[in-house]
Amino acid sequence: MHSAELLTQNYDYVLPEGFIATSPVHPRDHAKLLVYDRKTDTITHTSFKNLLDFVPKDCSVFLNDTRVIKARIFGTKKSGGKVELLFNKPLDAHHYAVLIRGKVNIGTELFFEDQLSVTVIALCDDGSRIVTFKHHDKQIRFEMLVLVLDKIGHIPLPPYMQREDSKEDETDYQTLFAKHAGAVAAPTASLHFTPELFAALQTRHETHKITLHVGAGTFKPVETEQILDHPMHSEYFHIGNDAVKVIESKTPILAIGTTVTRTVEYYIRTKQHKGECDLFLNPHNPPQRISHLLTNFHLPKSTLIMLVSAFIGREKTLQIYDEAIEKKYRFFSYGDAMLIL
Repeated sequence: MHSAELLTQNYDYVLPEGFIATSPVHPRDHAKLLVYDRKTDTITHTSFKNLLDFVPKDCSVFLNDTRVIKARIFGTKKSGGKVELLFNKPLDAHHYAVLIRGKVNIGTELFFEDQLSVTVIALCDDGSRIVTFKHHDKQIRFEMLVLVLDKIGHIPLPPYMQREDSKEDETDYQTLFAKHAGAVAAPTASLHFTPELFAALQTRHETHKITLHVGAGTFKPVETEQILDHPMHSEYFHIGNDAVKVIESKTPILAIGTTVTRTVEYYIRTKQHKGECDLFLNPHNPPQRISHLLTNFHLPKSTLIMLVSAFIGREKTLQIYDEAIEKKYRFFSYGDAMLIL
């Protein structure tokens, strides 16, 4: 392995001002689509609505049906000081990993609307906090907590959008087929589908939904000098039996997004149908099963740009990103898409 591929700084690129999409294009499928064909080493610039013209006929399409929860809540400490909490994930029936903006100690209590309160149980090395939630003074489980968050919470837009969430984000930042609540970030490659295009996809291709609850770690930049020293975050996943059958077959798979890619590849390596996926795909650990990838354009030095590099190499990835900038593509969660064949 070339050592250049292992240095975090080599996954950096300069994104000029104004390239971060802060809202999606409407209709969703009018986003741009860059198609890179590995066999011919060619790039085609088109529109997402033409996606099906490029997807190979014989492949199965895998999507992530996680649902983004209103994970951001604003409250106060006993002292009256303001506090912001970002729910990340359940750890067991009553303990949850969260991120808290504002200084807290073990035992600190925080108070939110609708009689929701939080007690800090532990402070973790990675900056996260372990807490318990109470509703009307009773400890509550995740299923109930989601309902309370739906009432009082905010859609957790990525920090780089630098704006507050709006009513539109409740639909814009959710896939058409979002089902199982638990993500704090959308599987963004799927955000480009309109009902019509999705129906056409389902008519032409066998589609399978799997679940990976995208965690806050997805936005965490790699801060170690060597990429392999990065402590990869873990996220809950579940793959149903029908999807497993396809993964175990020889059928080519198009993964709609990096979350689907990581989930399928984790299964291939562990044979686990559900659990915690902490797979870090990069040029040192390339995909073994996914044939094609549809994804957005990702942050510099992120595990996601490293995942793309696992498919096509780091130099090619950066070259394509340069061309996307030249052609005025929109970047990140609400931005344009790229199909790797």
